[in-house]
Amino acid sequence: MQKENLRLYSLLAFLGLAIILTFFVLRPFLYPLILAVVFALIFQPLYRQILRRVRGQEWLASTLTILVLIIFIIAPLVFLGFQIFREAEGFYFSLAGGFNVQYLMDLWPNLNQKLNEFLPMLGNFSVDIEQYLKNILIFFVQNLGTVFSNLAKMFVSLFIFLMAFFFLLKDGGRLKQKIMDLSPLNREDGEMIIKKITLAIGSVVKGSLFVAVLQGISCSIGFALFGVPNPIMWGSLGIIGALIPGIGTALVLAPAIIYLYLVGQTLNAFGMLLWGILAVGLIDNFLGPKFVGKGVGLHPLLILLSVFGGISFFGPIGFILGPLVVCLLFVLLDIYSEIIIK
Repeated sequence: MQKENLRLYSLLAFLGLAIILTFFVLRPFLYPLILAVVFALIFQPLYRQILRRVRGQEWLASTLTILVLIIFIIAPLVFLGFQIFREAEGFYFSLAGGFNVQYLMDLWPNLNQKLNEFLPMLGNFSVDIEQYLKNILIFFVQNLGTVFSNLAKMFVSLFIFLMAFFFLLKDGGRLKQKIMDLSPLNREDGEMIIKKITLAIGSVVKGSLFVAVLQGISCSIGFALFGVPNPIMWGSLGIIGALIPGIGTALVLAPAIIYLYLVGQTLNAFGMLLWGILAVGLIDNFLGPKFVGKGVGLHPLLILLSVFGGISFFGPIGFILGPLVVCLLFVLLDIYSEIIIK
């Protein structure tokens, strides 16, 4: 008996050591591997539909699913990322040159006068527009620069992500079965965990984040249509605004409408207002509930905090990982409460 216990403890010690070493070996690729798991769960329904159409050829179904991912998600995101960086960099250097700053400073007395007409109690006040805008743009450009500072690393991570995504689609069912066989939980609890985590991922990624991205894209289209400069850059800020409870895309739409009105483009300002109400605002009302479905719902404030906290902790990829970590916590708490009740 003592010999058996010693054997078990030795095995557990070696197993723990192997797990730690494996973690450090895979640590450079941890983020793309996690993203591959997330997207494999999201694209699982599409993969199954393609698998039926290609008569069970798993490698072909996985390849076609990857092509869909590249064409409809990765390629547009890469294009938008470079475009946002170019617009932000151009805007920053134009501010540094003084042209746009002087133009905005010339607009300020007009805005101040109109504010006093509606709210005379405010009085006249001055704002250092040049310094304020330069501080914002310096922060914005520097953080975007970190995203594009190491292209080689990004391409390696993308390759690892696509390879992991391919094999998770192809062999995900067998991997799931193996994990459940090794898990100390019974099969019912294991199935419950996987089901709720899948619903949670769908709720966060396809619900809050995807709808926010759609609203940001809609903002960019409206800015381009009605003559707002740097439409893609400001539309990307609209994505962040869409995650803020009670404010939403008004964070970028309201300044754009005010800008158009101050430069004398009253008709465009009115068109931008209608676009914000009809094209941008209704996305959240109609598409939000459809994408969220019956997943694990997080309060918008918690999603916002998890996005910023995730970016701070994980880097740019934290935009997705932050909400997923918080959502996983609530999933496990929910399962724990169900086990306790039983």
